Amino acid sequence: MGEIGAAVADEARAKYHDALRQQNHRIFYGLTIWSPNINILRDPRWGRGQETYGEDPFLTAQMAVPFIQGLQGNDSRYYKTIATPKHFAVHSGPESDRHREDVNPTAHDLWDTYLPAFRAAITEGRAGSLMCAYNSVYGEPACGSRMLLEDVLRKDWGFRGFITSDCGAIDDFFETKAHGFSPDADHAVVTALRAGTDTNCGTSYEALLSAVRRGLVGESELDVSLERLFEARMQLGMFDDDKIVPYAQTPFSEVNSRAHSELARRAARESIVLLKNEGNILPLDPEHVRSIAVIGPNAASLSALEGNYNAIPKFPVVPLDGVRAAFQRSQVLYAQGAPHLEGVALPVPETALRPRVGSEEHGLTAEYFSGDLTGKPVVTRVDQRLDFDWTAAAPVPGTSAKKFSVRWTGTIAMPRAGSYKFRVGFPECFPCDDMERFRVYLDDRLIIASEPTSPVKERPAETSQFEISFADTAPHSLKIEYQHESELFGAGFRLDWSPPPAALLDEALRAAHDADVIVAFVGLSPLLEGEEMPVKVPGFAGGDKTDLELPAVQKRLLEELGKTGKPMVVVLMNGSALAVNWAKEHAAAILEAWYPGESGGTAIGETLSGENNPAGRLPMTFYTSVADLPAFSDYSMAHRTYRYYDGKPLFPFGYGLSYTQFRYDALNLSSSHLTAGMSLSVETTVTNTGARDGDEVAELYLMPPRSTIAPRLALKGFTRVHLRSGESKQVKFVLNDRALSTVSDSGERAVEPGRYQVCVRGGQPLEDSRGVVTFTIDGRKTVPR
Repeated sequence: MGEIGAAVADEARAKYHDALRQQNHRIFYGLTIWSPNINILRDPRWGRGQETYGEDPFLTAQMAVPFIQGLQGNDSRYYKTIATPKHFAVHSGPESDRHREDVNPTAHDLWDTYLPAFRAAITEGRAGSLMCAYNSVYGEPACGSRMLLEDVLRKDWGFRGFITSDCGAIDDFFETKAHGFSPDADHAVVTALRAGTDTNCGTSYEALLSAVRRGLVGESELDVSLERLFEARMQLGMFDDDKIVPYAQTPFSEVNSRAHSELARRAARESIVLLKNEGNILPLDPEHVRSIAVIGPNAASLSALEGNYNAIPKFPVVPLDGVRAAFQRSQVLYAQGAPHLEGVALPVPETALRPRVGSEEHGLTAEYFSGDLTGKPVVTRVDQRLDFDWTAAAPVPGTSAKKFSVRWTGTIAMPRAGSYKFRVGFPECFPCDDMERFRVYLDDRLIIASEPTSPVKERPAETSQFEISFADTAPHSLKIEYQHESELFGAGFRLDWSPPPAALLDEALRAAHDADVIVAFVGLSPLLEGEEMPVKVPGFAGGDKTDLELPAVQKRLLEELGKTGKPMVVVLMNGSALAVNWAKEHAAAILEAWYPGESGGTAIGETLSGENNPAGRLPMTFYTSVADLPAFSDYSMAHRTYRYYDGKPLFPFGYGLSYTQFRYDALNLSSSHLTAGMSLSVETTVTNTGARDGDEVAELYLMPPRSTIAPRLALKGFTRVHLRSGESKQVKFVLNDRALSTVSDSGERAVEPGRYQVCVRGGQPLEDSRGVVTFTIDGRKTVPR
């Protein structure tokens, strides 16, 4: 995580200084990075769970701190960039209620679950900034809460940086449909400013001028925030000669460097979790698997690589292409199989497109122009699919991100006759100021055209949708022209369709019957789950999930593929936990790949082939049903997450398999009897007893004395070790007083006397008590909050 943070910061620095050279002062080119999201994924229905580090406060802190340190650099005088952990505090859905919700957690839950990762981000990570949340806490908007921003953040934790609001959060103070906390904008901005919110994302702080004139706030009070903000700029080196600011020399070659590309690949490989491997079907032998059917809506999906709040990958590798690269001696058969959700559009698959009549190649001939669709194209190639995200990026060398055009030509053929709905899709843009033009021709007849004469401020869907009736399955000539002009935002093009699910299913079954093994890429899409989205379809609402099931059309796809009798590997791509009960019972293997980034397809292919031995662990509980959970709007931690859930999960937090096996020797404790305040050392030896080299993630769980509010058990340490076949390594953990402490009803953290248990293994002890060791603590010691 530290390396990832450093890579992000290096690229941000390179782009910042390049933007200055071009007199580009627009949003998204600055040096304050609004990351990481360290809210606790208390409920897998939350659509923004994909941005977080999971459901555990200790894990979240351990991931966040090095990421923050990587972002900010290690220079004694200057920040590389400034990290902004968010959203402070007690914020994790539902998205539809976040602008008006008042959360009243118990003191125990506040200090035991919701605040520890923020404390670590500030006291250990030394984050230079922080973002406050939309919701209210104990009756006060989070961005106007003196308890959170002054008492806890600045007094208790010694925070010296600046605070920014979430976008539009100050408006929520006085909006009657939101908190309705303040009578008007003037009073709202004064409340936020005095609580310590130094800068506002939005326009609310324009009311500060009126508030000063009305005598609601003094200029000297504004100076407090101004000083913090200018100090941050000074610490970024914005007022100093570039020659003395070490990070100002960052070359643009850092962007998409080979080292960063390899890091993205490594991150994707290490994130993959092997959930099931019946009969050791995985890894598939590239030398002996003659044919593979790659099926599913995420097999060739760009958005399923990117997730949300993504940068633009220059060379994204979708799973289908990753499988092809890993199994070059095998025949790879592809079928889309199903949409993510019935009636929801997805990109037209390559199987429907040919660059010319009679070609065996998939895709369309693409001509890229540096300006209008005139003259000689700068690049001509075959694009297998029209699913592109070029926001703030040039599509090919020789073109500009500000202005370019593309012409695609070839043929399109439907899997069966009938009426098909299509849509021209564009990436989301903020702000939209781009001029988009497109024309679609079928059999030389203009089907639809968009000719805006002024910058596009929104993306009206009705202007990009069309329907075509096909009387046959023969190829029809297709030509698409796309022109883009903007000040660096919003470029991209996607040709979507909504075919009859039965047509896709028939294709998938034909591919499955002709293959030795099926690899099904199912799951969700960031077009369905994410931040406050205008989505309300079965299973989803406003960006959140309303249940945990795999959408029905995908579940049916798996069931029908299962009837072929061919061995099936299910690869999940999704933002948080799914209740994949059928797959657990019937699939031969399950891989959880998440939204894995630009190199995700490569990492998946390498994992299927065995070049990568998976060692990822689940950072969240996979439940069997939404019925296992309390109400989504209930912020109580009772019966939530592995620490407090007493049911049987589908897959537990910390779970993950390997292609090899590991043995743990007995634990050695520094003492079996401690006095409160003493540290405990825990050591063991891990041995790779299998035939393959691999990584093992050793996890230490602490089980405190039983009480009505203490967690059943809690992760207190983990480490990843690489072991060759037959190799052994010693792992050691040291638990200090904070690690050994628990939180009382009143929110006080202390080391309590009593009988404790500790275990180190590759997952939770659950129903197996082997390797669990007991120790006792005498006395009591409070720990600073």
